[in-house]
Amino acid sequence: MTGNAYQERAGRFARMLMRQAAWPVAIVVAANILTPLTASPRGAFGSLRAAVPLSVSAAIAVVVLVLSALLVFDALLFRLMASHKDEASGGAAVDDILARMRLKPSPSTTRSLDDRMAGTSRLLFKQRAALALFAAALLAAGFWAPR
Repeated sequence: MTGNAYQERAGRFARMLMRQAAWPVAIVVAANILTPLTASPRGAFGSLRAAVPLSVSAAIAVVVLVLSALLVFDALLFRLMASHKDEASGGAAVDDILARMRLKPSPSTTRSLDDRMAGTSRLLFKQRAALALFAAALLAAGFWAPR
């Protein structure tokens, strides 16, 4: 794929990744600010049945934040790809940067844009699954908190 269609597709995917990285972070940060304010007066931290899900949700929150940071990194790589005129040179630039950062060895062939997008989509699925687990842990803590 060459020209404007390639650049537009890679740029559009990068913009989508930035949005998908931002809103879960906002939800997790807001929940981690508000949860202690609502759980503490109810005595949730003194109840083991509520404290365990609260601790689990805090651990999963870190996972969501890390996955969001990885999505931002991927979005920046897709923006770099979009700055090149064709798929081959954009993919080569990304592979070069990843090799220089010692994150991945230099591949013998460059992967296509579709392959790269599929890999990032799997990362996006992991982030959404972690966000769902985070919400479930918070709901469990609220359910088991003392009344």
